[in-house]
Amino acid sequence: MLARVCSGAVHGVEAYPVEAEVDVSGGLPAVVIVGLPDAAVKESRDRVRAAVQNSGFVFPDGRLTVNLAPADIRKEGPSFDLPIALGLLAAGGQVAREGLHEYLVLGELALDGSVRPVRGVLPIALAARRQGKKGIIVPVDNVAEAAVVEGLDVYPVGSLASLVKFIGGEETIAPARLDLGEVFRGARSDTVDFSDVKGQAFAKRALEVAAAGGHNIIMIGPPGSGKTMLARRLPTIIPEMTLEEALETTKIHSIAGLLAPGVSIVAARPFRNPHHSISDAGLIGGGAHPRPGEVSLAHNGTLFLDELPEFKRNVLELLRQPLEDGRVNISRALGTITYPSRFMLAAAMNPCPCGYATDPQRRCRCAPSQVQHYLSKVSGPLLDRIDLHVEVPAVRYRDLAGRGEAEPSEAIRARVGAARVRQLGRLRGEGIHCNAQMHHRQIRRHCLLDEECQGLLKRAITELGLSARAYDRVLKVSRTIADLAGRDAVRPDDVSEAIQYRVLDRHLWV
Repeated sequence: MLARVCSGAVHGVEAYPVEAEVDVSGGLPAVVIVGLPDAAVKESRDRVRAAVQNSGFVFPDGRLTVNLAPADIRKEGPSFDLPIALGLLAAGGQVAREGLHEYLVLGELALDGSVRPVRGVLPIALAARRQGKKGIIVPVDNVAEAAVVEGLDVYPVGSLASLVKFIGGEETIAPARLDLGEVFRGARSDTVDFSDVKGQAFAKRALEVAAAGGHNIIMIGPPGSGKTMLARRLPTIIPEMTLEEALETTKIHSIAGLLAPGVSIVAARPFRNPHHSISDAGLIGGGAHPRPGEVSLAHNGTLFLDELPEFKRNVLELLRQPLEDGRVNISRALGTITYPSRFMLAAAMNPCPCGYATDPQRRCRCAPSQVQHYLSKVSGPLLDRIDLHVEVPAVRYRDLAGRGEAEPSEAIRARVGAARVRQLGRLRGEGIHCNAQMHHRQIRRHCLLDEECQGLLKRAITELGLSARAYDRVLKVSRTIADLAGRDAVRPDDVSEAIQYRVLDRHLWV
């Protein structure tokens, strides 16, 4: 007897339908799983056998063949345990087969028949809605994640026995409901604020410009000047995520297995801060079974790289593609996987190994060759992809001892939000959301300059030796500065300020 149960799997960040076909026939007892299963899927035959028997059901005798279709795509993970067990019971006549096709089922089985959470539930739930399924059956711990999808009934199950009773009509399970508005209202819970930072007015202004346009920024200064403190407060001035951005980000975190039980959606912008010992696969993604890296986990958020020259140079060079294209392509023998990685890069570094090359109060003890070797770890092409280069000097005593209140994050965020609204209105219909995402043609359309502005840029190109890419970055930053001021036209003072943010790479990297 044959039974079919619908399930799903994830490739990259998108899901595709998988049908678990279970056939019970005569012959010597055996369980055969086909359809390119990995080790975790092959081991499901032992988990399913124990779960079925410990749940009070009869494991069918004879030859059991399980086909996971389509058969030409590799299947990974334990999420097929529940559909295989349900199909096996249906094929053995212990569950009615009618109506099985109306649901999409996924979950890992424990040996006692309880259902454990799995990865990638959100993209699979979105795929189930596209397929027109009546509902999706998921583990209890994944129900909040799946309930984000509107127009789809989500049924939480805690055990195989409960699922069989639900399919047979003996037990009623109420579909889960979620108030997305409440989730977003409780998402922002900032424990830090820009008012905590003493002094550093120039660096704060640069971070405001970076947040307003989604620009990448690097801060250079001696130890203790507040670079890390400033970077950690950057998320407090960036506007809240839209539902579309939150769904994109949640899909990535779901696939990586980073959603805590009961968490429905990543409603706050990610802030990722990897250690400088990270590998290339950890930063970009990959592995034997490719998983998203830090650049993808920071999608729609901020990636903070502290002590930038301490990272391996080959790892840093891998940032070029995601910074330029907003995505990462990981190629393996079985195919290519693409992960989105449109993030805002914030980096911090010392000007030399000891850190005091630019400190007027302390003497630098590094030899010129040491300084050059230290700085050469950050290549010119990578710096060209960073829009703002900001010097963060040591904090003066009068700033530290001052009792005046610094401007809070809420006030800065209001200005940043107004600038983002102007950008969204200007870029509507072009598939981008902020100035940093503009390409060459869009830059020429939206960053028109008068003769005085062009003269400033001409001198900058000639005297500072800016590259063509840096030229475009200056134009985009100028456009953002004008947006912060509420102006439609870019003025010479906007261009002049933007050029200031490109000076450091010229006298430190020669």
